Amino acid sequence: MQVKIEESWRKVLQPQFDSAYFELLTSFVRRAYQSSIVYPPGGKIFEAFNRTPFDKVKVVILGQDPYHGPNQAHGLCFSVQPGVAVPPSLINIYKELSQEYQLDYTQRNGDLSHWADQGVLLLNATLTVQAGMPGSHQGKGWETFTDAAIQALSEQREHLVFLLWGSYAQQKGRVIDRRKHLVLETAHPSPLSAYRGFFGCGHFVKTNEYLTQHGLEPIRW
Repeated sequence: MQVKIEESWRKVLQPQFDSAYFELLTSFVRRAYQSSIVYPPGGKIFEAFNRTPFDKVKVVILGQDPYHGPNQAHGLCFSVQPGVAVPPSLINIYKELSQEYQLDYTQRNGDLSHWADQGVLLLNATLTVQAGMPGSHQGKGWETFTDAAIQALSEQREHLVFLLWGSYAQQKGRVIDRRKHLVLETAHPSPLSAYRGFFGCGHFVKTNEYLTQHGLEPIRW
C-alpha cells in the first residue's frame, strides 16, 4: 500500500507518523487492503490532506467514516465520485445550500473536490473502512491521527471555520480554540436528523461572512 501525504501536512503530522500507534495502524490498514475490499482506494486515503494543504485550509467539515459502498469513497467526507448516485446526507447539504443561496444545487453530482481545492478540508475521523461494514476501522488509531490534525489547525492557524454536524463531530471538535476560530454546530444532515436543525442552519452563508470579515476569499459552494 503506497501512501503519500502533502508536504505541509507531513511536517505538521510527522510526530504521528513516528509514533508507535501509527505503526500499528499502518500494519492493520495494509493487512486489511490485502485481505478484503477496503475503501477508499489506497492512493486516496490522504486525499483530504493532499487536496487542501495545511496553510491553505479555511474551512473544516468533519465526517465520521468513508462511504462503504462500491465506487463511492474517494477520500473526501460527504463527497462521492462523479457518476455515483448522490448519497442522502449530501442531498440534504445541497437542499440547505439551495435554500441559503436561492439557487438550485440539487442537480449537481456528488463530487466536492472543488470545495477541497478552495480550502475546505473534508476530513473523516476514520480514513478507511471495509466494504459494506460501516465503522469497521474505528478504534484502530485513525481517530488519534485526525484529532492531531484538528489540534494542529486549532493551535497553528487562526480565523478558520469548523462545521460540526452531529454529536460525533461536535465531540471531536472539543479541542478547537473558539477564541481564534468560528465553530458552527448543528444536527447531522442525514435524513434521520436533518430536520432537527440542519435545515435552516445558515452555515454556508455564515462561513463566507466570517471569511470575508477576516479578509479571506469566500468559498464558491
